Amino acid sequence: MSFGKPYSALGGAFEYLNGDCGYDEWSQYLIKKLKSLGAGRCGIDIGCGNGYFTRALIRAGYDVKGMDISEEMLSFAVDIARREGVQAEFLYGDITKLKLNAKTDFIIAVNDCLNYVPQDKLYVAFSKVYKNLKCGGAFIFDISSEEKLKNDLGNNLFADDGEDITFLWFNALKEDRVEMDITVFTRGADGRYARADERQTQYIHTEKSVVSALEGVGFAVETEGHLGGAKDKRINFICRKL
Repeated sequence: MSFGKPYSALGGAFEYLNGDCGYDEWSQYLIKKLKSLGAGRCGIDIGCGNGYFTRALIRAGYDVKGMDISEEMLSFAVDIARREGVQAEFLYGDITKLKLNAKTDFIIAVNDCLNYVPQDKLYVAFSKVYKNLKCGGAFIFDISSEEKLKNDLGNNLFADDGEDITFLWFNALKEDRVEMDITVFTRGADGRYARADERQTQYIHTEKSVVSALEGVGFAVETEGHLGGAKDKRINFICRKL
């Protein structure tokens, strides 16, 4: 079987398939965090996917550009923003190679973006973020926890049979990562379904190793769980450039 790049199959269905993740509450959490940190109005949403958080921040008055490494995700992000009447700009980019035209007030990377970065590239990714932030700038991101990847996702099967989209998601737990084989069936205008396959890898990071890398770059770091709750499934990192 031939697998496409990550999100080559899921690119157009990402927000639909994640519709129950509490996007609105999550975006309000980010806005409150940015305000509490005194972050400025200009920022980058790395790993923006279909652009939900980019659009939410723009609606809240922020000047935000979305960035992703998946061209398919970005294509749908542009279409969704246009349909919703949001003036948004989306860029192709990799966090491990981040280079902005000018330093920015804040950078966010939400919903597992850093789980796609291998352990040996974390320090490089954080260094790039640090260099592209203004002094005092904020960096907010999350990871799925070691417990979640090992016990919930690893060696497990997920499926969803929707009206227009059906997906199958097979996971295999390895020593330091979870390999994910995903098949998506999408119904076309003629009623027939088109199949697409992709392979993703999410890397297992511990809170301690992530904090160590961030502090090694120069960030001041605080951590908490999802929306400020427990850290069992998701860990948020709230960082300031010193």
